[in-house]
Amino acid sequence: MSADVNREYDVVLLGASGFTGALTAEYLEKNAPDGLRWAVAGRNKQKLERFGRDILVADVTDPGSLRELAESTKVVATTVGPYVEYGEPLVAACAEAGTGYLDITGEQEFMDRMFVRYHERATQTGARIIHACGFDSIPYDLGVQYTVEQLPQSVPIQVDGLLRAGGRPSGGTFHTAITAFSRPKQHLDAHRARRESETRPADRRARAVAGRIHRQQGFWAVPLPTIDPQIVGYSGRLLDRYGPDFRYSHYAAVKHLPTVAAGIGGVSLLIAGAQVPPVRNALLKRLQPGDGPSAERRAQSWFNVRFVGRGGGKQVITEVAGRDPGYDETAKMLGESALCLALDDLPETAGQTTTAAAMGPALRERLVKAGMTFATLEVDSY
Repeated sequence: MSADVNREYDVVLLGASGFTGALTAEYLEKNAPDGLRWAVAGRNKQKLERFGRDILVADVTDPGSLRELAESTKVVATTVGPYVEYGEPLVAACAEAGTGYLDITGEQEFMDRMFVRYHERATQTGARIIHACGFDSIPYDLGVQYTVEQLPQSVPIQVDGLLRAGGRPSGGTFHTAITAFSRPKQHLDAHRARRESETRPADRRARAVAGRIHRQQGFWAVPLPTIDPQIVGYSGRLLDRYGPDFRYSHYAAVKHLPTVAAGIGGVSLLIAGAQVPPVRNALLKRLQPGDGPSAERRAQSWFNVRFVGRGGGKQVITEVAGRDPGYDETAKMLGESALCLALDDLPETAGQTTTAAAMGPALRERLVKAGMTFATLEVDSY
């Protein structure tokens, strides 16, 4: 652990007054082990008093308050987004202080920019900067690792992930998506800078491959342009166990083709609307940050991801499944990631890394105990 063991707190949660932040605080309250030193942080002390925890006043527009926050704890978990607007000062503070950093972003531009600006410094201080510690992208990152572990070593490996889910977005998630859709040029610039900055393995390859629409496992497999395959690809570059030539493709599993067409059309309209400021502003007013689905609706939500892995003549089919993906399970995943990073015996890693590379089986074991499912459905040869 890079952070000083004598720091006042093990974990600090920033953004507990928001929708997902409050769910994460409630999860920690119920599931943190006795003796865990944890606190909540935010700019409005009054809103945080309901949690009955120590409160640190910190504002993402005040770098000094974030520096004090980072220096007070081993691990900071943040739910304050959109991260491309509000996330960088905390990453900078944690990289400088050698403090573990966790978020639930799904914003590729943000992750790429943070890698270019802070990976080297975090490597020097021992800070572990870990993005996407929620539904983006733990089920896929750890699910692929679980699949790879059951395939032969030192052989080329191909894994396809097929997602099915039911749920409703919160205001914060909707704002994050519209913000990302409105920044295509910035996204491309950040991606190019990341590729120039990241040192890749010289003796092997690991990458995300877009794939195409096809039938698989009884569904139409439709390529998903989310952050998840990029996270999995980065884990493949960090971990030798993924073999000399690793490829991952990420799909939505859809029963009927008309559903595919409707989904593509809806997303296309949102992307087009996000480019026009008046339309973008009107869209953002439809859901406000802090809004989210009721407990009753979340109880009806679910997800499962089926992975088909091939390598060395062996095929393995696995599945990761859980309940409400965007909120209850995301709060669980972020909470358990914070506990794992603060308390568990983990591999020595530093810089911008991933859940698979930094926590891997230890985090997977925690999530299984917390109710998520990692299962092997079929093992065969091909």
